[in-house]
Amino acid sequence: MLAGRERPAPSTETSPCPCARIRRPPLPPSTTAPAPPPSPAPGTPRRHIAPLDGLRGLAVLGVLFFHAGHFDGGFLGVDLFFVLSGFLITGLLLTEARARDGRIDLLAFWGRRARRLLPALAVVLAGTLLLVWALGPPNLLRYALDDGPWVTANLANWHFVADRVGYWDSADTRVFSHLWSIAVEEQFYVVWPLVLCLVARGRGSGRRVAAVAVAGAVASLVLMVVLTTPADTTRVYEGTDTRAFSLLLGALAATPPAARLVSRVGEGAAGRWSLALGAGIGTYWVVADGQNSPSLFQGGLFLHALAAALLVAFLARAPRTPAGRFLAAAPLRRLGLISYSLYLWHWPVYLVLSEERLGLAGAPRTAVLLAVSVVLAQLSKVLVEDPVRFRAGWAKGRTGAVALVLTFAVLAALWAAVPRPRTGEGSVDVTRLASVDG
Repeated sequence: MLAGRERPAPSTETSPCPCARIRRPPLPPSTTAPAPPPSPAPGTPRRHIAPLDGLRGLAVLGVLFFHAGHFDGGFLGVDLFFVLSGFLITGLLLTEARARDGRIDLLAFWGRRARRLLPALAVVLAGTLLLVWALGPPNLLRYALDDGPWVTANLANWHFVADRVGYWDSADTRVFSHLWSIAVEEQFYVVWPLVLCLVARGRGSGRRVAAVAVAGAVASLVLMVVLTTPADTTRVYEGTDTRAFSLLLGALAATPPAARLVSRVGEGAAGRWSLALGAGIGTYWVVADGQNSPSLFQGGLFLHALAAALLVAFLARAPRTPAGRFLAAAPLRRLGLISYSLYLWHWPVYLVLSEERLGLAGAPRTAVLLAVSVVLAQLSKVLVEDPVRFRAGWAKGRTGAVALVLTFAVLAALWAAVPRPRTGEGSVDVTRLASVDG
């Protein structure tokens, strides 16, 4: 949901495994870089596309206002994150495969994803647990202790489905309920590169990748339609299989066949399409109402993801059109750059800073919640995300793997150390009621 851009470093040695390469350490910034690899396939992300940062900013704003109770359709921002992740990750993997005769360094890719996503997630997990222990009600702590290990294992979505935690009516009892989407993306990052290792080699690889993306997206849509039950749509809303079409449609937009089709559209027409798609998506956000919109799960989410994938493709084709300039505006881009940490922090902040604790309600409380969430997200990016991602040499290779294991060990120790609240604590005392009745 929230994937950042990364640039695979060129390999200089081959490995007998067709999907792996032995990588030399990256050159320091002050060293002259080697010659660039061959040009990537048409349409793959080979430059920073500023409007996509702004699109992430709009997506996270939608989620923030949805969870604050001010925008019923804002949950669709998560769908937009999925599309962006599929587009950016697939473009990077295809660029690497094209430059290296179909080979993808899986360990290096997963290492970059781990450095990008896990440090901030670990800090949020630990920080949230301590905050809930200190300030939250017992039931919130109890569920946090139950859910945390599943979040760490990137299986939170299936844990919530198995526990029958209704997304639309029970999420406010689980401080980690929003992390179902992070689990979906992490599972995609594990499986999709393996698929590309099989199909992104040799002549016609772009067409094969596009065909697999289309087939997977259609299968995912069919599963959503078949498995949807009117009483509770949590299973299809949070299931990896039933949400995969958003990621796969984004992936399709990054393939050479799709990019060639988009490249035939002139820049002016691309700008008009971007405006029309943006307006259509915005209108859908206004009228959509989650569980109360059955059409969402009968093709509506699929059509929304398809429109989002087309919008992303046209913005990549013509980023300097009016829609692109609007999305590239500094405020939206800044929000987009901290969108991952902002998404991680906002829901724990919303639950811990309740109306009772703040003494505020409505717009004033929302303003405080947004301000606190943005500050925590900025601190997380500056103090945790960027240092580990760009400057920490120890976070790569074997030392990085050791650091990852130690991080999981520390989280496990923290989970064991926090005392579990006693059953019934904070609920009605039946003995007192009996004495009063007597």
